[in-house]
Amino acid sequence: MSADDEYEGRPDQIAEKLSELEPELVEQRAATLRASLADYDLDEDDAHLLAGVERGLDGIEYLPALPVVAIVGRPNVGKSALVNRILGRREAVVEDTPGVTRDRVTYKAEWMDRRFSLVDTGGWEPDARGIDASVAAQAEVAIDLSDVVLFVVDAMVGPTATDEQVVKLLRKSGKPVFLVANKIDDARHEPEAAALWSLGLGEPHPVSAIHGRGVADLLDQLMEKLPEISAVASHEIGGPRRVAILGRPNVGKSSLLNKAAGEERVVVNELAGTTRDPVDEIVELGGKLWRLVDTAGIRRRVHLQQGADFYASLRTATALEKAEVAVVVLDVSESLSEQDVRIIDMVLESGRSLVLAFNKWDLLSTDKLVDDDRRRYLEREIEQDLAHVAWAPRVNISAKTGRHLDKLVPALETSLESWDQRIPTGKFNAFLSELVAEHPHPLRGGKQPRILFGTQAASRPPTFVLFTTGFLDPGYRRFIARRLREIFGFEGTPIQINMRVREKRTR
Repeated sequence: MSADDEYEGRPDQIAEKLSELEPELVEQRAATLRASLADYDLDEDDAHLLAGVERGLDGIEYLPALPVVAIVGRPNVGKSALVNRILGRREAVVEDTPGVTRDRVTYKAEWMDRRFSLVDTGGWEPDARGIDASVAAQAEVAIDLSDVVLFVVDAMVGPTATDEQVVKLLRKSGKPVFLVANKIDDARHEPEAAALWSLGLGEPHPVSAIHGRGVADLLDQLMEKLPEISAVASHEIGGPRRVAILGRPNVGKSSLLNKAAGEERVVVNELAGTTRDPVDEIVELGGKLWRLVDTAGIRRRVHLQQGADFYASLRTATALEKAEVAVVVLDVSESLSEQDVRIIDMVLESGRSLVLAFNKWDLLSTDKLVDDDRRRYLEREIEQDLAHVAWAPRVNISAKTGRHLDKLVPALETSLESWDQRIPTGKFNAFLSELVAEHPHPLRGGKQPRILFGTQAASRPPTFVLFTTGFLDPGYRRFIARRLREIFGFEGTPIQINMRVREKRTR
């Protein structure tokens, strides 16, 4: 018996019971559960979330995207120390968001009652021969996807060749830049910061990230330049939906792009980018306009022979950050590879919606394959290697001939509709109550964790927050997500279920 089977239990009638509930009763129950949270210790973030529940008719707050501050710089200049200093090491404020790439982590930060996203671009490629290009490539991505940049330099070392590379990108970007002269631990070191005027980025801001010296002044000035709403992270309303076409080399991505943009007689717009002049193509498919985001991402530097995987992951991550839905192209004539699964997992971690496009399907259907057993093995591979994305729409296409390309559009629409979907708080809590009644969480250490209240905190992707009295097993959370899909749909989108374990208030 698998770990998840423990939660399945017997068949239930949750869907039927939910359909029979009166809307007024559903709302009354949710209000009672919400009121019961007053007996528990809640923090500021809890209050912020619950205030949104009270304001929205459907229990969800529509918030504009927070402005994005990127911290860039070469290794060992004190970027992580500055991140920790800005966050004040308050763990409640820190929200690790993994998966945008393995090298960038986003935190929620606050200064003078203003919240913003802080992007730490740590973890450069360790290969010393390629380190300069790796720093520049990471900085390119961070600059492109930020509103303001903090460029950190070790003032005690002075400007280096790598710093100069990053400066060129910063000048080209047109983004507001703060030159942070780090490691100025006392007044005696101030002259070292003055030497950084030579970088041509204006006045250096002397700080000591370790001791906190000068950081408050830096943040005060940062707030003056920081927009109220992000210009890069906000999603345009009503424009063409943004699609990234991803996949490992030689699976047919280019053929699919060319077929969509070329032979489908599509309008192509070249949109000037900020730092890398990316080309986003507006294509017409199924009578609708779609924006194919720049899936080339970071261009391979010809002189750099090392780190192909590093740059491939950067390209994929950049495309994902700009997209709303990812089409992952898989070659049915070859076995599914570890790289295929890794790309799909990057989509899941990024929280984008997903469509699986099985390319070269014409080879299977016309028996052109040398290996006659391939068709038989394909379904087995899908069941085993792609079981965790069984909810993603599958489209069998031939990118070369354009066969079944029209089926891509309904799949994209389904995934995006699910990605945007919201469940009213009352209905979600009714679902949780029925689910727990039918399938209670097993006892752990003689105790049974209870779900006090739940709400959908966000869409894009659908994100649910559960207030609980104890830790819910990962298997039970997966079970909740599975039943959510079975009852409410969510085909084509990842679902995130977060917990907030809270203790009862002591009188």
